[in-house]
Amino acid sequence: MNERTLRVLEFAKIKELLLAQASSALGRERIEELQPMTAVESVNRALRETTEARTIYRTGEFPLKGLVDVRPSLRRAALGAVLQPHELLDIAALCACSRRAFGFFRERGEEYPLLASYAQQLVSFRSLEDAIAEAIDEFAEVKDNASSKLRSIRNDIRTLQGRLKQRLESMVRSPAIQKYLQEPLVTMRNERYVLPVKVEYRSQVPGIIHDQSASGSTLFIEPMAAVEISNDLRRKLLEEEQEVERILTALSQEVQAVAGPLRANVDILAQLDLAMAKGKLSYLLQATEPYMNEEGYINLKNARHPLLPAETVVPNNVYLGREFSVLLITGPNTGGKTVTLKTVGLLALMAQAGLHIPADEGSELAVFEKIFADIGDEQSIEQSLSTFSSHMTNIVEITQQADHRSLVLLDELGAGTDPTEGAALAMAIIDHLYSLGCRLLATTHYSELKSYAYQTAGVQNASVEFDVETLRPTYRLRIGLPGKSNAFEISTRLGLAENIIQHARAYLTGEQLRVEDLLKQLEATRLQVKEEQMVAQALRGEAEAKAAELSRRLEQVRRQEQKILETAKQEARALVQAHKQEIERMLSDLRQALEQAQIDRAGAQQVLEEARQSLRTLQAQTAPSISQELSVPAVKIAKDRDFQAGDEVLVKHLGQRGRLLEDPSENGEVQVQLGALRLVCRVEQLEKLVSQEKSSAPSSFNMVNMARTRVPLELDLRGKTVDEALLEIDKYLDDASVAGLSTVRIIHGKGTGALRNGVREFISKHQQVKSYRFGGPSEGGSGVTVVELLR
Repeated sequence: MNERTLRVLEFAKIKELLLAQASSALGRERIEELQPMTAVESVNRALRETTEARTIYRTGEFPLKGLVDVRPSLRRAALGAVLQPHELLDIAALCACSRRAFGFFRERGEEYPLLASYAQQLVSFRSLEDAIAEAIDEFAEVKDNASSKLRSIRNDIRTLQGRLKQRLESMVRSPAIQKYLQEPLVTMRNERYVLPVKVEYRSQVPGIIHDQSASGSTLFIEPMAAVEISNDLRRKLLEEEQEVERILTALSQEVQAVAGPLRANVDILAQLDLAMAKGKLSYLLQATEPYMNEEGYINLKNARHPLLPAETVVPNNVYLGREFSVLLITGPNTGGKTVTLKTVGLLALMAQAGLHIPADEGSELAVFEKIFADIGDEQSIEQSLSTFSSHMTNIVEITQQADHRSLVLLDELGAGTDPTEGAALAMAIIDHLYSLGCRLLATTHYSELKSYAYQTAGVQNASVEFDVETLRPTYRLRIGLPGKSNAFEISTRLGLAENIIQHARAYLTGEQLRVEDLLKQLEATRLQVKEEQMVAQALRGEAEAKAAELSRRLEQVRRQEQKILETAKQEARALVQAHKQEIERMLSDLRQALEQAQIDRAGAQQVLEEARQSLRTLQAQTAPSISQELSVPAVKIAKDRDFQAGDEVLVKHLGQRGRLLEDPSENGEVQVQLGALRLVCRVEQLEKLVSQEKSSAPSSFNMVNMARTRVPLELDLRGKTVDEALLEIDKYLDDASVAGLSTVRIIHGKGTGALRNGVREFISKHQQVKSYRFGGPSEGGSGVTVVELLR
């Protein structure tokens, strides 16, 4: 990518924002190397990295704590050098960081597939990490328990140091020695414990002189009484150094053995740090991932310059590449023309570097091979370059290097020279770049270029708004309308005499006046269209509100209808339940009577089975009618209400058809047959139906199939008491038998065995059970009982 373009568009400042988000020097190094890419596959991959990292940052903290650059230490270890404790600590931190990152993505691989593919390449070195942690403390000191030998040596050192200090302190406290000392204390010189002896008493304190004070009045003498202990201490200190060296050497050799994979981990973690920095910046800028194409299309929705304050920057829509390839922006100075150029250029660089852009979702950018920008005044006194010459030098280079995969940004095209020649030169340059297939954005003040844009295919006018009332720019871009200088309007607002304004107009040519009139008409048309759009939006909003209200009312009616149907179903179920309870009561009374009468048990069992069969028949006949959602078939109400036995009627509160079994009584009650049910209703609850041909009743095969679909293949009793479970099992086995099921599963769990034993004892005596067994290994084992029913 052109270095001048990167500098002019201030890409380095974007990298500074990114550097502040990195967690380590490794990530910052990757950011420093970051450059826009030109391969669409690489760009899309980098953008997906940023998208995944943004999601991670928004949902929680990524485990990159402790990531340090250990590459110099790895190089030294690879050469056989002995690493220092602080270097080993850094390597242990790297191992821990790698382990945490690997674990993080192992659990979230489906959510972040791209970053997880990087993390899957991380190698865990837990044994090395633990070995370093066991040998070196957080202050980069080798621990006493790094080895048993080191622990023994250091214990000896502490013992010798204690003996030595005790002996010297006893000498210091001795009155016979104190008078020879400069100060009553023990100090160290050359790693030996010494006493500060006055020079004139050197012969009174026999020993080895290790140092002398600057004034020469004090000699630092190691007393002979302490020399032997000091020598022993010195030997132990040397042994300590050797053992520490041995431990560090062993750990360094372990690092040397895995230096290659550790270096690979460093590279992967650096890439993850870069991705996370991009994700954080995206979140802070409220940026989005753009769609990238190779056709040269640009469509930025509410794009914002990332270096301007978010609270003041004005977002703009910018598009080109489909209907036109050249966009000419006109308007007053300080109106935002140059900012628009820089926004498009900088966002293109950011996207091609894998960064999200501060624009709305759905924005689109092309991947450009080259981006050129001639923005700003780079005149040079030393090189004798004027403003025009400096611009033209850059444009010459652009015209020589640009092609169909280039984005060209030209600020104040043709400025700095004679307006007529400058405008002609500008149009020729635009023609040339357009013929090359470039995507071009240019700013200009020349009115000739406004007409040129209207008359030239592939070229479009645009302008930045200026509020004549406040005499301030609005910084909003309007594509399709050229800008006006507004010189006459501004002068009038500032108080310039009207006759001077009119006199100035007289100097304009007819062509210039026609252009001004055209611009006024276009502006008037734009305002009218804008007003009509506002009206249309208001009408649309009103229509949507009415549609929403109608939908709300319709939903309310549907809920009311559902409520009515639900009430009817509950009444029907209550009726069935009442009959069921009555039959159960009869069965209970029958059992008691049989027990009291002490009649033949086989005969009693037959009576019980007949009663059970009656209950099942009632359930099988009533369940389908309830499951039909109480839908009322198409019926025709008779005009008369002269009810007689045999009439077909509609039971209004149940929504069911039935037949009268008798004429109504004097009090207005009548018996009605509803399937297997016989009800007593009042005539006010009935509607007489026109007699129709009876449809054939559903076959027993269909009834069984309908029942089967409503009975589950298993019953889960976990969490229930034995009494609760037995009640449910009894009803469930009856329902399953009526539904024609051959095998069912009863889940009771293993637990203490109380529920399981109670269930199996009850099943063993149930009349509908043919056989039963524990579930197989794939069926739940002893926590499930599989029951085969009689058919």
